[in-house]
Amino acid sequence: MRICCIGAGYVGGPTMAMIAAKCPDIRVDVVDLNAERIAAWNSADLPVYEPGLDDLVVNARGKNLFFSTEVKQAIRDADIIFVSVNTPTKTFGVGAHKAADLRFIESVARTIAEVAETPKIIVEKSTIPVRTAEAIQTILASSEKGLKHQVLSNPEFLAEGTAVADLNAPDRILIGGEQTPGGLAAVETLVSVYAHWVPRERILTTNLWSSELSKLVANAFLAQRISSINSISALCEKTGADVDEVARAIGTDSRIGPKFLKSSVGFGGSCFQKDVLNLVYLCGHFGLPEVAAYWQQVIEMNDWQKHRFAERVLRTLFNTVTGKRIAVLGFAFKKDTNDTRESAAIYVCQDLLEERASLSIYDPKVTTAQMCTDLGIDPASPNVEFATSAEQAAQGAHALLVLTEWDEFRKLDFDAIYKSMVKPAWIFDGRSLLDHKKLREIGFKVYSIGKPLPTDQPA
Repeated sequence: MRICCIGAGYVGGPTMAMIAAKCPDIRVDVVDLNAERIAAWNSADLPVYEPGLDDLVVNARGKNLFFSTEVKQAIRDADIIFVSVNTPTKTFGVGAHKAADLRFIESVARTIAEVAETPKIIVEKSTIPVRTAEAIQTILASSEKGLKHQVLSNPEFLAEGTAVADLNAPDRILIGGEQTPGGLAAVETLVSVYAHWVPRERILTTNLWSSELSKLVANAFLAQRISSINSISALCEKTGADVDEVARAIGTDSRIGPKFLKSSVGFGGSCFQKDVLNLVYLCGHFGLPEVAAYWQQVIEMNDWQKHRFAERVLRTLFNTVTGKRIAVLGFAFKKDTNDTRESAAIYVCQDLLEERASLSIYDPKVTTAQMCTDLGIDPASPNVEFATSAEQAAQGAHALLVLTEWDEFRKLDFDAIYKSMVKPAWIFDGRSLLDHKKLREIGFKVYSIGKPLPTDQPA
């Protein structure tokens, strides 16, 4: 059997590396038109940072795992084709800022129709709206070759930062296909791949449309929980309650559970916002405005939380940050990844730059080039410095903002950092990561999401 994956990004690369590692009898080709990205996958400096990924790739690369730009040849040779291309939110036209932009999906479908010489099993790995498979099938059927391809839905449920562990021992594998003899046979073929290492009871099979919708719904429910606890964090600050204590109290209820009840400066990443907005668009498209409004509120609460944090910094620093040095620790949307898509740090930094603050940003894995792109600034911008350590970022700062929960930030020498900062020295902990009692003993003034406000801080 030969597998190819079109798209060498955060999903395609790690997923194919795990399949290659677990299925030594299957050749896996990861192809992408981006030659620079493919070169990185073939180097010692992978384009995706995930704990454990380097070893996974190195052990299989050149044996049964290959990265190349030979897209058409890989399609011809493959029995199973995973489609893992980008499906960003549209920024123009009908459905702008809500609907998924499916041009890359369509382009791949047309390429398969053009070059495939034998029937293929085509697997949707990208996050797509329900009934996208119908469009892919229509394009494939338009070919005059008369080939009967099968389209399956196999959404990914990876959490960045733990992707390798999630792939190695997934909660579930979901595969949807047409409920026809050909569709069911294709589903079983894909099941046989995952069954190399995933127990059969964890491999769920559904119809095509249920699988496509399940991905959006799963991420919408997780995003909803984060927005829910973040809304309560604001109430906690006003009432003197502690959001972590509230989360622990409700999380012990077996009907609720403890996961995704950690309040923070806001959720980010490539999926949550995109998928919820996609769900909002679909509900509107199918004439369900009340349902659309319900899920839209999840996004609005998340946006409000990010801006609320930046506003708290401004109000606390005497209603002006003009010319003040603000140290930003963390730019990735979460720890153990170099992904910055929809990171809360982007929005907090932009709000502070609009107030003419001088930022010094440090992240252990995100490149300066990526941060400049996200902030829309030139690397030589006089208002932003890119530090090589947390200590350098904090030197001479009026305030220190923790925006990513990197473990190394817990271990910093805060006594030395305090001495290097302008007094009063403020720490704004957007991840509730640090030991606030110890910081206050050192001399810091501390604000943390969802914690009772200090008596000397404006309400």
